[in-house]
Amino acid sequence: MVKETIIISLGGSLVAPNKIDIGFLKNFRHCLSRLLEGNRGSSTKSGQKYQFFILVGGGKICRNYQKALLEFGAKSADRDWMGINVSKLNAEIVRQLFSGYSYEKIITDPNKKVKTSKDIIVGAGWKPGWSTDYDAVLMAKNNKADTIINLTNIDYVYDKNPSQFSDAKPLKEIDWKSFKHIVGDKWTPGLSMPFDPKASKLAERFKLKVAIINGKYLERLEDFLNNKPFVGTIIR
Repeated sequence: MVKETIIISLGGSLVAPNKIDIGFLKNFRHCLSRLLEGNRGSSTKSGQKYQFFILVGGGKICRNYQKALLEFGAKSADRDWMGINVSKLNAEIVRQLFSGYSYEKIITDPNKKVKTSKDIIVGAGWKPGWSTDYDAVLMAKNNKADTIINLTNIDYVYDKNPSQFSDAKPLKEIDWKSFKHIVGDKWTPGLSMPFDPKASKLAERFKLKVAIINGKYLERLEDFLNNKPFVGTIIR
């Protein structure tokens, strides 16, 4: 069976909300290792074989650094470079987490196709002006994947910001046009959105599907990959 390419945009706030979340990382390794059992001839629920591309974000620690730089008058590009460097640190710990499964280098250019039999390829930020969500979209296009899983720290996309509006409604499915109306069209360093505006435009153009899933509950990721009902939002 040919391996199915799965693109995961992994929120940095899951990897390091304030410090490295060892518990999450252990659970993440256990989850993907179980999904990769089929690659080694073991029985899995779906029988599917996978290759995972994991693009790791900077998260809250990144935004703390960027906020400090802003206080000192740093330009947008400089704050973006800070985010890129933090994402590389987060990516390196994820790469080493899957030692034995993972490709030996961190991918920083999503336009370069990686030729490897390794089951897990880990990437980080690339250029100023967009997030690792954008990199994930480019990675999907260049590796012929039609779905991106965005592991974040929210259960759903909401019709408006739930931290500001008590009547915000969770959305199980939304089209790209409606989603872009919610998130707008501007990117700024450290922006916290379910999926960044520039990435959303590109994903719509490439006709990609994005699943927003709370990474704190990794059984939801397994449910999604096993074509079961799951808690989260589909954007397409």
